Amino acid sequence: MKKILSIALVILLSACGSASLEEHTNTTPELKLEQFFDGKLKAYGIVLDRSGNMLRRFDVDLIASWQGNKGEIKEWFEFDDGEKSTRVWRLERLGDNRYSGEAGDVIGTAYGETRGSALYWKYDLSIEVDGETYQVTLDDWMFLIDDKRLFNKTDMTKFGIKVGEVILYIEKI
Repeated sequence: MKKILSIALVILLSACGSASLEEHTNTTPELKLEQFFDGKLKAYGIVLDRSGNMLRRFDVDLIASWQGNKGEIKEWFEFDDGEKSTRVWRLERLGDNRYSGEAGDVIGTAYGETRGSALYWKYDLSIEVDGETYQVTLDDWMFLIDDKRLFNKTDMTKFGIKVGEVILYIEKI
């Protein structure tokens, strides 16, 4: 009986901490990826370990465009240790505030949905750390501040355990 109560408590506590996309339904301004991610953008970010200690800083140059319901975001990353990388997202607006996305290091397809000023994506990503390649799951939240600025917070997990976090600020230039 003690074991069942312990499991129930863990499930209850983990559910209490979860953010809900529905909570953002009436927030403004409304986030439409095809409007914000259009043209040149600049991003600044940090990578944190699971304890919240900063591991790296980076900035990103982005160029985004849309043709109908298909979009492309090209990202050029530069990390504070000199590492450089590129990612190209191919996005599709699926309707009803739903989007899908694919990129070279994304495993499968990312699916996301917007409500008000928020977007929530969840997807698997292949990352390299010290010469080893790992697959992590990203819980990715974006919040539109205004028509020129967006805040992005991403939890990285492996086997359901938080292993890191990325915090990113994106602005249109």
